[in-house]
Amino acid sequence: MPARVHALLVVRPDGRVAADIHLERTLTALRAQSRPVDALTIVLCDADASVQAVAAASHAEAVISADRRTSFADALTLGSHRLDGDAVWVLSHDTIPDPDALARLAGALETAPSVAFAAPKLVRADEKDRIVSLGVSVTRYGRTVGLADGEHDQGQHDAGEDVLGTDVRGILVRADAWRRLGGIDRALAGADEGLDLGIRARLRGGRVALAPTAIVAIAGSGPSPVRAACAERTAQLHRRLSYAPAAVVPLHWLSLLPLAVLRSLGAILGKRPARTLSEWGAAVTAAVRPGAVARTRRGIRQERAASWAQLAPLRVTGTELRHRLDDDVPAGTGRGDLHFFSGGGAWVVLAALVVSVIAFLSLLAWPVLGGGALAPMRATLGGLWADASYGLRPLGWDSSGPADPWSAVIALLGSLWPAAPSRTIVVLWVLALPLAALGGWFAATRFTDRALLRAVAAVAWALAPSLLDALISGRPTVVIAHLLLPWLVWTGAVAQRSWSAAGVASIVAVGVVACAPSVGPALAIVWIIGIVLTAALRRGQGIARIIWLAVPTAVVFAPLLWHRVRTGDLWSLLADPGVPLADSGGTDLGRRLALGLGFPGGDGWAALSGLPVSTWSLLLVAPLFVLALAAPVIGRTLPAVVLAIAALAGLGTALAAIGIAVASDAQQIVTLWPGAALSLYWLAVVCAAVLALDALPARPPLRTVLGTLVMVALAVSAVPALTAPLRGTAAITESTSSTLPAYVEAEGRGGLSTATFVLTPTPDGAVVTDVVWGETASLGGQTTLRSARLSADPGDELTARYAAQLIADPEGPVVGDLAAHGVAYVLLGGADVGTDAGVDAATGMSRQAETSLDQRDDLEIVGDTAKGKLWRITADVTARSADDDGAAWRVGLLQAGIVIVALLLALPTRRSLAEARRRPRIVGLPRRAPRARMRAASSVAPATATGAPVEPEHVASDPLGPEPLASDPVESAPTDREGDES
Repeated sequence: MPARVHALLVVRPDGRVAADIHLERTLTALRAQSRPVDALTIVLCDADASVQAVAAASHAEAVISADRRTSFADALTLGSHRLDGDAVWVLSHDTIPDPDALARLAGALETAPSVAFAAPKLVRADEKDRIVSLGVSVTRYGRTVGLADGEHDQGQHDAGEDVLGTDVRGILVRADAWRRLGGIDRALAGADEGLDLGIRARLRGGRVALAPTAIVAIAGSGPSPVRAACAERTAQLHRRLSYAPAAVVPLHWLSLLPLAVLRSLGAILGKRPARTLSEWGAAVTAAVRPGAVARTRRGIRQERAASWAQLAPLRVTGTELRHRLDDDVPAGTGRGDLHFFSGGGAWVVLAALVVSVIAFLSLLAWPVLGGGALAPMRATLGGLWADASYGLRPLGWDSSGPADPWSAVIALLGSLWPAAPSRTIVVLWVLALPLAALGGWFAATRFTDRALLRAVAAVAWALAPSLLDALISGRPTVVIAHLLLPWLVWTGAVAQRSWSAAGVASIVAVGVVACAPSVGPALAIVWIIGIVLTAALRRGQGIARIIWLAVPTAVVFAPLLWHRVRTGDLWSLLADPGVPLADSGGTDLGRRLALGLGFPGGDGWAALSGLPVSTWSLLLVAPLFVLALAAPVIGRTLPAVVLAIAALAGLGTALAAIGIAVASDAQQIVTLWPGAALSLYWLAVVCAAVLALDALPARPPLRTVLGTLVMVALAVSAVPALTAPLRGTAAITESTSSTLPAYVEAEGRGGLSTATFVLTPTPDGAVVTDVVWGETASLGGQTTLRSARLSADPGDELTARYAAQLIADPEGPVVGDLAAHGVAYVLLGGADVGTDAGVDAATGMSRQAETSLDQRDDLEIVGDTAKGKLWRITADVTARSADDDGAAWRVGLLQAGIVIVALLLALPTRRSLAEARRRPRIVGLPRRAPRARMRAASSVAPATATGAPVEPEHVASDPLGPEPLASDPVESAPTDREGDES
């Protein structure tokens, strides 16, 4: 054994437990050693008075004080100056060695003179049969791999003796080897220190021996995951630059930043987004420390006695690494099959498709859908995405700024059918009911596993009054938002569990708010509640995922928000995107009662039966609302309360929306449409009703009776809306591919360089003017920058003056001014007479304008068209040039970048899928209920007459039950410490 052992004990108070408690435990363990240490030096890094008092009472030969920023390696260097002995025992304040640990380490060190240091088996202090570390190795590309980290100690590794490196805590090093190696490399940033020490020792001809019978317990919690990841990557890059052949060191240095980009993408794809900061921090740190690399390389060259090839047998091979990663994938399941087909979900969707085809049969032959807030799309993909980009807007004299996020939704939708983008709206209308049923069915899987109740949710969501009203009145924003909301519930309800769910939910949230900005505040309330519940019930685990849900939406809306901040018009952020469509429903008590029942514009029964709206509506929706009100009482309390808050937020938004006017359409004030807010309200009510039905006993068959009653009542309530297209009372109509004449459409498909000056007489004898760039006033080209403004801009004043000159002065130079700005056509649209009272005024103004335009020599008559009378400007037209300041690219890259990050997070991995299978599909269950439920579901159940299995009863649930299973880890870290081998 070594004649003298000098222990170096470093105290760095960075754990959750007070450092003096840790230090007292370590000193007690040192005094209990069967082979006592001969000398003890304690290095205190910014210790308080209590730690200093414990250190002073330890009878250490020296107590050295250092700054808090002193690293573990620097602290050991300070203590090494007082080294007096044949061996050095490296300890930290959170190590608790067993009484015979030093004796066994000393025995391992004396097995051969070539052994440079011996390493103990590190175990958890609170779980002695769980290994913290017992040997460390690397792959061919430098990836650190713990040989036994996290394993259950059954003596399976006690026969191992020779390893490449170890954890630095608790090692016993020969004093001469410690001096020759220069101790621990300070450039390693606190990671891989024992591994690097072992590699350097082996290159000098030494060995690293394991002493598995020497047990050292670790009581500290260690650094935060972000700090640990940064330290590990910094150490890996430093080792790579230090170990590589001299000829390739410059190549490795040049690859640091490109690899940081690739590994950041890999970290996001691997559901570890926090590692992106670590990647960049480590890359920059390694790039700016050439001196540390040179010092380490110089030390390796000195007294080198072994080659790298001699170390190769101790590395972990690719096959071994794959086996190790396979073992890290969690096994088991906490959920049953989805039963979409066997549980009737597919039949509900198919039935909804049949109903939709019958109701919208005429749409199958329409190439373009019009009416209401509908408009044609651009004919090309380039035009679709040009409407969604920052810069000059396709409507208005000189409107410029950010596009509404809604334009990107339309561009994405139109890209699904590049040959005829406008036809995607027709397809969407026909598939809206089955898609809604599908979304409602999946949203219900978060609240029940009963097939009947999932069918109830699917039917209720497909027949929601807000969706049916949007379909017959032509409001695409509400239709798309309605189809997206159940998927937001399906993914957002479990976002705290998985980055994949959080990624999908964040993308869906962008789509919902882009279609209906007015529901943003209501969703923000639910989001804040999610943060509070995650912090309280899960002790903050998964809170970063909940916070992420709002990040893509915030980034996508940031350009529009900044524009509104500069103009001082923040309320306009709530404006409904797309074609402005006024709400004629009023704000009286009857309207508000209809909103409370879920109907945005009446239930349609008055036109069929002449009975008051409240008579039928209240009777038909009463079963659903009664069940929803009962959910907090008889159902799972916490989910029911959250749904109640969501319902109140949605209903409050709808009631407030009908009184808020932030937009206009020519002379008409346009208030916010409550349809999307009512969809949120209706979804919360449906889910709450499902919770209540789920809590009812199976016998007597009350659940079946009430569920069937809800579906039948809602089907009856949907009759007026579903028959409206067949009766010819729907606002949707067949349209053309452009809002402009075919001549202009054909000429304008090349881009947005020329415009059409549109004049439309109104019933009061005035003229509404507009400037349309390109071939049509497209659906994606609509912008709230024009429809939602506090006052007229200079472009409005110019167009008004030019319109007056065109009508009043047939000889003026106004046409030349229009041509210089890029206007190539003038269109006199059909008079908007409104009522018979406005016929004379509108017709008179139309005739006066036509006469004046016909008299002009600089206008060539193209002729009468279905869109009005068209003139072509004969002068040379100066094409409008696009903005070239790069703002469009910067904004586009910012918005596309955050969406790409969300998509990478959304892509599932094998590990994320395996972990998801271990969690219950239903939210809000008690801690033990999922397992008991799975045991009941797996048992053989008797079949009914239809062949469907009888579903087991629920286990009684605790109201506060969203805690994860006791055995389900919230984060499962692999035993190796690097995500890939780059």
